[in-house]
Amino acid sequence: MKIAIIGASGFIGRHLVPFLLDTNLELILAARNIHKLANDSLQYQCVEFDLQHTDNAYQRLGEPDILLDLAWGHLSNYRSLHHIEVELPAHYRFIKHMVAAGVQSIVVTGTCFEYGMQEGVLTENLHTQPDNPYGYAKDALYKQLAFLKQKYDFKLTWLRLFYLHGQDQAPNTLYSQLRKVEAEKQAVFNMSGGEQLRDYLAVDEAAQYISQLIGKNKDMGIVNICSGQPVSVRRLVETWLVENNWDIRLNLGYYPYPDYEPMAFWGCAKKMRGILNG
Repeated sequence: MKIAIIGASGFIGRHLVPFLLDTNLELILAARNIHKLANDSLQYQCVEFDLQHTDNAYQRLGEPDILLDLAWGHLSNYRSLHHIEVELPAHYRFIKHMVAAGVQSIVVTGTCFEYGMQEGVLTENLHTQPDNPYGYAKDALYKQLAFLKQKYDFKLTWLRLFYLHGQDQAPNTLYSQLRKVEAEKQAVFNMSGGEQLRDYLAVDEAAQYISQLIGKNKDMGIVNICSGQPVSVRRLVETWLVENNWDIRLNLGYYPYPDYEPMAFWGCAKKMRGILNG
């Protein structure tokens, strides 16, 4: 079977492709900047693609059986209305075009921000209460696709991502900011109080889970992609310092706690593990 991956040059895509290459899937990687898709091995096809322009998208993407949508813009600002005004309609229009043309399975990355300010362990069957435009747009897209399933026969898997960390992450993320301090030989890392509880997962581990879920080729609905284990941000950063032997002092309380996140929340990984072990 063929799988077309939109946003393949992004953080998750770069870590996911090596796992998918070990499957029997034929890969078509799509990105706005094709030069970011190194293809020395000739193990996959690369397509320059902007989902704002969907004319003949099904044919241009090789008439795939599976569509994996990893793309999304303006992730540096969760409160930007761009998520609602631009990203949401563009992704819905594109995915509708693809299922109408014949794609059998749709896999999309969502976000834990769909849960909003709810605290504690978060399960897939909780009512969503998004508190920022990014979370709202993702939640709305999932609900629109659920309605679309009433008209078209396709499988839908919604990968609700919690916090990922790893190489090549965006500069504004916690892990990248800490690496920057180390690279610049700074002695101090400014951060919040660090007592908030989060669910962090190494991106390679998440990529392996996603690859295995795609390989199941089932209609799975919402699946939390998470560790299932809460960890304080302070403890997480301290662990990174020890693992990498970085001599950096933490300046706790320099920044206020983010107002778009609850103090303590983490994902329930029971459904994901059940599918993977089934």
